[in-house]
Amino acid sequence: MTPITRVTTPHVDHGRRAPKLAAPVAWSLAVIIPVAFLAVFFLWPVGSMLWRGVSDAGTGDGGAFGEVLTQARTWRILGQTLWLALAGTAGAVLLGTPGAYVLYRCRFPGRNLLRAVATMPFVLPTVVVGVAFRALLADRGPLGFLGLDGTTTAVVLAMVFFNFSVVVRTVGPLWASLDPRSAEAARTLGASPLRAFTTVTLPQLVPAIASAASIVFLFCSTAFGIVQTLGRPGGGTLETEIYVQTTTLLDLRTAAALSCLQFLIVVVAVLVANRLRRGTETALRMRDATTHPLGRADMPAFALTLLVIGGLIIAPLVALALRALASRDGFGFGNFALLATSGSGFAGGTTMLEALDHSVRIAIDATWISLAIGVPLALALSRRAGAKWARRQRILDGAIMLPLGVSAVTVGFGFVISLQVAWPEVARSGLLVPFAQAVVALPLVIRVLVPALRAIDPRQREVAATLGAGPGRILRTIDGPVLARGIGTAAGFAFAMSLGEFGATSFLARPDYLTLPVLIVRVLGRPGADNYGMAMAAATLLALVTAGVMMLSERLRPRGSGGDLW
Repeated sequence: MTPITRVTTPHVDHGRRAPKLAAPVAWSLAVIIPVAFLAVFFLWPVGSMLWRGVSDAGTGDGGAFGEVLTQARTWRILGQTLWLALAGTAGAVLLGTPGAYVLYRCRFPGRNLLRAVATMPFVLPTVVVGVAFRALLADRGPLGFLGLDGTTTAVVLAMVFFNFSVVVRTVGPLWASLDPRSAEAARTLGASPLRAFTTVTLPQLVPAIASAASIVFLFCSTAFGIVQTLGRPGGGTLETEIYVQTTTLLDLRTAAALSCLQFLIVVVAVLVANRLRRGTETALRMRDATTHPLGRADMPAFALTLLVIGGLIIAPLVALALRALASRDGFGFGNFALLATSGSGFAGGTTMLEALDHSVRIAIDATWISLAIGVPLALALSRRAGAKWARRQRILDGAIMLPLGVSAVTVGFGFVISLQVAWPEVARSGLLVPFAQAVVALPLVIRVLVPALRAIDPRQREVAATLGAGPGRILRTIDGPVLARGIGTAAGFAFAMSLGEFGATSFLARPDYLTLPVLIVRVLGRPGADNYGMAMAAATLLALVTAGVMMLSERLRPRGSGGDLW
């Protein structure tokens, strides 16, 4: 037995402690380089913004932050931000919970198609979402008679549109995993369907619903593109006010102080979401999914889900497409032909097609930057190791996820007051834009790659090592195939997010090298029917390109990567 023990022990340790024993220099670089990247392009800009907000100038108590807190306008905008986020969260939860039941617990023809349609809004650029609701609710739109254009109600509806799928895909898998026998036993004992749901099913769903609500609140509180394209009703939000103070009023002190307030809201939402998500992930391990054929008792939830998908999701997108095709010369492609021009009432400048070309080029740069940082980091985070390394992995994984929670407006403004000041020539060249977009896209790259790599059975690596394979060959033959498929998916997500990114880019884009989302918002602010129609056509084109990229990415999704990124 002794010789066997001596051979087996190193073999197991090699598999469990790969980050320490296999190519230590390479594993160290896989961690050090991403940490340095985040330190320069995320922690420094955000930290500079926070420091300027709490300590900059001013002779009043508390510096700029204390001065801004004494202004009535600040509290009004803060209240507006919280109200919109809470209303959007409530709407998404109330409509998304029945949708989760229908799309995950019930079985019927066309369910997968409805799931795909319900998920589509989340991958669309926020600028497109805002423009679609303008097309639906404008005076000349299908629902213009409601008088909702430019109101806070329109913003709330757009937020629900955007986040409906978050609730569905967070609550749905847990609901499908619940054991139906508990509710059936309650019904057998005389409980009504409503009582069985409220006393048996709902308590088990609370962790998932609360987790979804916290995530939706985070997204609603940082919905800069939606509020900006809908005209900043009610005075706008903290994000839109930061943008106005920076670009219009040139008051960086006030903008920094407001960014601190916005950052506090985001941090609280991220902490709550992470805490609740752990409970949801634990619950999802209970059992395999259980579904049943759609029955008569399911009809109210089914009808509501169809109404939401048809009236809240499909209708704005159809209205956007129809408005894009309605030009002053009649129904056709006249507005799309205008994309090769800079619009009426404006001489020179970037055309929509040029802006699309700029967006694609910048998105390509942002994608390869995020992959260059994300791939080695995902390999390090996916390795099974001892307790000490596992703790470091959790800390590093949490740090990598921070850009997903921090507002892109905060990131962009941080770039303005830190990197743009330190490297003015680089800023003027436009090179900061893809780096800012890469920071925003990096968490999605990690979210796609790490679960897929962790799904690999570690015994495969142990057997390969026992047969004499080195770390490089193990990486090529075992991790390589999964990684290659995952890279395609991660690249698609990163490219789509960068293509539609508006918050950070609106601060950093050069006047002569605008991206399509930034130009769409600018053209919407110009008077003239041609400009409005051109903006609708450009938003439709951006939606089609983004949806095409995301459809391709979904087809490339590796097994074991999970169904959700949040």
